[in-house]
Amino acid sequence: MIIKGIIFDYGFTLFFFENPSLERYTECFKKGLLKSIKLLKEKQVWSGRISDELFVKEFFKKRQRFWREGIKTKIEFPTSFIYQEVLESLEKDNLVNNIDHIDEDTYENLAEIYHSFEREEWKPFPKTKETLEELSKHKHIKLAVLSNHPHHKTIENSLKEYNLFEYFDAVVTSAEFGKRKPDPEIFLYTLKKMELSENYDCLVCGDEYVDVVGGDRAGMQTILCERIYKFPFEREINVPNLLRINDISEVLNYIT
Repeated sequence: MIIKGIIFDYGFTLFFFENPSLERYTECFKKGLLKSIKLLKEKQVWSGRISDELFVKEFFKKRQRFWREGIKTKIEFPTSFIYQEVLESLEKDNLVNNIDHIDEDTYENLAEIYHSFEREEWKPFPKTKETLEELSKHKHIKLAVLSNHPHHKTIENSLKEYNLFEYFDAVVTSAEFGKRKPDPEIFLYTLKKMELSENYDCLVCGDEYVDVVGGDRAGMQTILCERIYKFPFEREINVPNLLRINDISEVLNYIT
C-alpha cells in the first residue's frame, strides 16, 4: 500500500495505561484536582465558605455533565473551560472570591496540574519508538497524533517526555480543535495540518470505534489496533475493508 500519511491515536495505540479502571483514572484526577486547589488558594480565590471536598464534588459533577454532552454532540469541553465554569458557579453562590483575577494562563496551569498524575501513568508500548523510528526513514510519509483529550498540552508533554514528539508532523487534540472523534472534520483538519490533500493517501490507526469509524467517514483507510483491555459500552465496529493488528509495529506491514 502506497501511502503519504499515518494518523495515530494516542491512548492504547501508541501509549498504554497499565491495568486501567474507572477507579484508577478517578484517583489520578482527584490527586490532580486537590493539587490544583493549592494554586487557587495562592490566587486568593478560596474563602472560608468552601472546603476542598465541596470543590472536588462540584468539579466532578460539572465534568461528568460536560463529558456526557460531548459524547452526544461531539463537542469537546476543555479542562480549563470546566475549571472556569465551576468557579463562576461557585462565585454566584458566594463560595469563592476574586475569580476575575484568574487569567487564561492560570486556567491552563490548573488544567495541566489536573492531568499531571494521569500523564504519569501513560507509557509508550514497547515497540512504539522503534516503529516510529522505522517510519521516519520513509521520507514520503508524514505522521500525526490525533487524540480525544480535553487538554492539548498533556499529549504534547507526554510525547516530549519520551522523545517521540520529533517524529510527528502534527499533534492534534479535540481540546485544540473543539470537536471529538468520530466527527470526520477533526480528521480532515489533521490531514490539513500534515499538509496532505488526498484522504485516501492516509491511514488512520486506533484502538476503538471513534478512530476507525471517524477515519472511514473522512474517506481514509483504517487500521484497528486490537486492545487487550475491553471497556464497557464499546460500540460494534462495522467498517468495510478494516485492517486489524495486534501490535503497533504491524503497521509497517501496510506501507511501501
